[in-house]
Amino acid sequence: MTEKTASKYLLNLEKHFAADSPVLLKASKVFQELDQIEFDLGLIEMDETTASKNSWWPIVSLIGGNSTAKSRFINNYLGSDALFSGIQTASHKFTVLLHNNQSNPTTLPGTALDVDHRFPFYQISRKIDQQQQGEGDRINSYLELKTLNSDRLKNKLFIDAPNISAAPSNPVMSLLTKHIVENADLALIFTDVFDSTSPLVDELIENIALNQDSNKFVYLIDKPAAMLNPSSNSEIIASWQRKLAGLGLNTGQFIVLPSQEGGSPQNSPEFSTIDLRIANVGHDRTYRVLNALEKNVREINNAVMPEVKKAIGLWKDRSTFSSLIVLGFIATIAIFAEIQTGILELLIDPIIGPAIIVTLIVIMIPLHVLFSKIQAKVIISQLNARQKELHLMENLAGIFEKNLTFARMMLPISEPVGWNKKTKLRLTQISNKAKDLVQLLNDNFSTYDGLSLTSHSDSEEFK
Repeated sequence: MTEKTASKYLLNLEKHFAADSPVLLKASKVFQELDQIEFDLGLIEMDETTASKNSWWPIVSLIGGNSTAKSRFINNYLGSDALFSGIQTASHKFTVLLHNNQSNPTTLPGTALDVDHRFPFYQISRKIDQQQQGEGDRINSYLELKTLNSDRLKNKLFIDAPNISAAPSNPVMSLLTKHIVENADLALIFTDVFDSTSPLVDELIENIALNQDSNKFVYLIDKPAAMLNPSSNSEIIASWQRKLAGLGLNTGQFIVLPSQEGGSPQNSPEFSTIDLRIANVGHDRTYRVLNALEKNVREINNAVMPEVKKAIGLWKDRSTFSSLIVLGFIATIAIFAEIQTGILELLIDPIIGPAIIVTLIVIMIPLHVLFSKIQAKVIISQLNARQKELHLMENLAGIFEKNLTFARMMLPISEPVGWNKKTKLRLTQISNKAKDLVQLLNDNFSTYDGLSLTSHSDSEEFK
């Protein structure tokens, strides 16, 4: 067994994010164990890692409607100057906001996000192409990266969506909207998005409903200054709670924003409440990464291996059927020959009979191998298409090709190479380690009898 070296990506993760949390450092080691298993099976290459499936940045998504509430909030909350306000009022791009110490904001094209595996839109152009052929080449018309010198952006990413109500409804916009909802550790939803209807708004409501058990949603209500006072805020929130409940959205925190007309104080109570929620996205990110680790194991068991097994079974059936057609053709010729000349009597001959059988075997073995190779090419093409359809990183054709040996072509072996009790046990152990890491993370926030559970957990070496 060849030992897989840690990928550069995983090493970079440890360098940039492990300092944020000891749990993440331990998680990176478990990801390396999973990478070794997938490498042994032929699912990934030497410098690939399953950890790249999900961004390790803490992610805050911002989604709003037709009004300028969201852009004014970004300007006021992040403390950007007038040049940076209203960045999405006319744009249909998804903008990733990243902290930078430079005094002037910088805008980078969408390709900067697509090719950098540290960001949540890594290789998104491939998925875009699957949704709408040729649109992956137009990644810059959908994405951009902006840097801003704001303390509230430090150690996290903000993803600002285009105004959903006004954005064109197409498969790419649907894909990207779903992507930022699913991958967000915190989603700030401006309630003006629910003031109008469109297919994209309907899809957003559906996506929120599917993810609302994650407690990631905060609904921000922007109201004119004349309507804002402590007594009316509760009525405004209650009204929105009823409205969203009618849409099937029953969870989430509601915050009535201070007046943003003429600028809003950065130390307002409402902004402080948002600060508290955003301060927790680092922990939410860690839970998300650990969940991704478990999900990767489940994906191998429930998606990858069933697809490969199905492909192997189909390959063997087609190869066998091809060989049977040839045997049937030979048998037909033999029957006609028997009718004409009685040639089948030669099979009874103690010398000629075995020679005929050996000759038949010598002919059929190369033919069966040839049929197997031809059918394998068809199956590999189908697996590549299936991999794209399922949005799998794992190379389904890679593990299938490991089964194209002479012995496996000739013998009725349906289990993929390397898929045995030992491998399944290793995957179970990785899943258990992920659960242990979740418990370790929980211990940071738990006490029993006045004592923190962290001290007990930290005293035991994680294995």
